[in-house]
Amino acid sequence: MSAGGRPAAADGEKGGKDGKSGKSGRGGNPAGLRAALGGLTTRGRSFLAAGAAAAVCAYVLGQSDLLRVGLLLAVLPLMSVIVLYRTRYRVAGSRRLTPARVPAGSEARVHLRMDNVSRMPTGLLMLQDHVPYVLGPRPRFVLDRMEAGGRREVSYRVRSDLRGCYPLGPLQLRLSDPFGMCELTRSFSDFDTLTVIPRTESLPPVRLTGDASGYGDGRRRSLALAGDDDVIPRAYRYGDDLRRVHWRSTARHGELMVRREEQPRRARCTVLLDTRAVAYHGVGPDSAFEWAVSGAASTLVHIAERGFAVRLLTDTGTSVPGTGGEDSPGTPQDAADSAGLMMDALAMVDHSDGYGLTRAHEVLRTGEEGLLIAFFGDLDEKQAALVARMHRRSGAAVAFVMDSETWAGGGTGHVEDRLRVLREAGWTALAVPPGASLPALWQQADSRRGEPSGGAAGGVGRAGTNSGGGS
Repeated sequence: MSAGGRPAAADGEKGGKDGKSGKSGRGGNPAGLRAALGGLTTRGRSFLAAGAAAAVCAYVLGQSDLLRVGLLLAVLPLMSVIVLYRTRYRVAGSRRLTPARVPAGSEARVHLRMDNVSRMPTGLLMLQDHVPYVLGPRPRFVLDRMEAGGRREVSYRVRSDLRGCYPLGPLQLRLSDPFGMCELTRSFSDFDTLTVIPRTESLPPVRLTGDASGYGDGRRRSLALAGDDDVIPRAYRYGDDLRRVHWRSTARHGELMVRREEQPRRARCTVLLDTRAVAYHGVGPDSAFEWAVSGAASTLVHIAERGFAVRLLTDTGTSVPGTGGEDSPGTPQDAADSAGLMMDALAMVDHSDGYGLTRAHEVLRTGEEGLLIAFFGDLDEKQAALVARMHRRSGAAVAFVMDSETWAGGGTGHVEDRLRVLREAGWTALAVPPGASLPALWQQADSRRGEPSGGAAGGVGRAGTNSGGGS
């Protein structure tokens, strides 16, 4: 039922089947007449009971007129059940989310469309969509009679203050007879997913340094200076100069291939998010961990908008996108897909069971220079020393360290001691008090650029091989 997909259909004969991108499906008929009898409403059961009671009284009292009344009362709900059970409505439904990815605290609208694809008009239909309770109350709609080939459209809003991925669906249709004696429920088998990403804040432009030195293919590969066979080609991309076509490789691979050229490398940035459960105290939208997740999301958006090749790294060593890709800018669609992957990862990120940052350090140690921006929870003396060593391969490093005990109202911890260790190693390290504004801290990090601390210069603009652009 996603946008652009085929509609799902509910009828009285066939069972469920999920399709591909459109997720089409078919709702099944209730299992047998017994299930239809279970759909009797309170009114229908009351009529049935009254008819049975009247029939018994008529037999005891010998009143034939009362027996006819009892039979009428009993037959009416049973006839409603049979008529509704034999109904062969074919109704197709589709769902569209606008947008499918929404920040926490913002609303998304869900559009539902029902189409009568049968040759007979429908009766009164009651439509219900299954929605997790965190998104709001379960929406219910009453659809009046739909003519053959008719269409009805309804919509509702959903909102969540908690990030995550929430399923919407499946849709349920309730069919009712004109007398309200019986209701049957027929369900669609498909559903959609609403992704609630962390809140992001607009950050002020500052001078950041990422690694933009060297050239892409020339630095990574040693190409021979002579011999056409030693040229390393790549697949043709839209917009490539046709004069760069390498015909021998084209004939060999069966697709158009072009010679690689020296391309300036993009400035790189790694956003490190500490997710260790032992590093944070408190839960809820206003907790220190949620502040760190929101800060990482804001940083990713801000850095990516300024042309950096950015990746998200957690303490578990998980990197999104993967570290094996090219540094070439790629297409705008590729950049949007990468940003979407990182935001989806932040929407679902949770506390890890680890006690240290060793895995993240191993990833950074095997990588290349670039800007490093980290969001840490509580750091003990050992982890602070390990974080200090992470700066060795980065062009500049900024750390936002949260004293979770202060966030939880338990007093002040040892955050200043940890900041001193990081600053002596060249980090621009800032403490994050409860309710702090990330744009203000971002500006403060820029103002501390190049300030000496323990003989080492730290800052957002620490000199690299080539200076990065205004960010």
